[in-house]
Amino acid sequence: MDNLLSFIVWNPDVVAFRIGSYGIHWYALWWIIGLVAAYFIVRWLYKDQKLRDEDFDPLFIYCFFGIIIGARLGHCLFYEPDYFLGSWQHLVEMVLPIRFEPEGGLKFIGYRGLASHGGTLGLMIALWLYYRKTHLNLWQVLDDIAIATPVTACCIRLGNLWNSEIIGKVTDVPWAFIFEQVDQAPRHPGQLYEAIAYFVFFFVGWFFYRHSRKKAGSGFYFGLCLALIFTFRFFIEFTKDIQEPFEAGMPLNMGQLLSIPFIILGLACMFGGKWMVKLGAKKS
Repeated sequence: MDNLLSFIVWNPDVVAFRIGSYGIHWYALWWIIGLVAAYFIVRWLYKDQKLRDEDFDPLFIYCFFGIIIGARLGHCLFYEPDYFLGSWQHLVEMVLPIRFEPEGGLKFIGYRGLASHGGTLGLMIALWLYYRKTHLNLWQVLDDIAIATPVTACCIRLGNLWNSEIIGKVTDVPWAFIFEQVDQAPRHPGQLYEAIAYFVFFFVGWFFYRHSRKKAGSGFYFGLCLALIFTFRFFIEFTKDIQEPFEAGMPLNMGQLLSIPFIILGLACMFGGKWMVKLGAKKS
């Protein structure tokens, strides 16, 4: 702990570049990179499975808004309900990327609170609406999105790393980060742990798909994605600092509690293939 030179000092500029007076943040860029990467992966999967281009075209719009809206509402309602439900101004802030200043006026701040559990739930709702429109095999759509999802999740966590948010607990491991925007204590880089894990999970799902295409449409890949990501998320939370004060006295933090239903759902989808196929079969 005494030799700070053995740790990684982390204090990057959160702004990637500026257009006039407006700064484009790395966090936003990582989100865009993740979504664009998923777009091309799923497009390839649709072509590989000989699905129609016209069925793919609206998919990105459904996913984009489902993830953003779900992630935003998830953060506001799961982590800061007292603030965002406390007044009509805060309700507006929950929906719009603005902040009401105490002295009056508005400030554009972007969406600085996004929760992965809410984003996952929002994505699932969006895909159900997409299924209602296209009448494709719902589980085939979920499986294809799930194969690409870890890439997007990896990029989002890299965005969190650039923002020095969702930091880990104080530690003396040699790869600890000193997040100078937070304090001078060496901490677990929990965001980096997750980013690396999700990158690996993408190749796990891709390996299974390349060797067992017939499982696409059974719910297996959707379940695999949920089980891998949220099981890892459950255990990695032990290295993270709490995000909100109310979590301090809880045996499991909010991230862990919200992970448990997704783990159960993931395992059910992986091992319930036959009834999944019947449930998601294309309507005649």
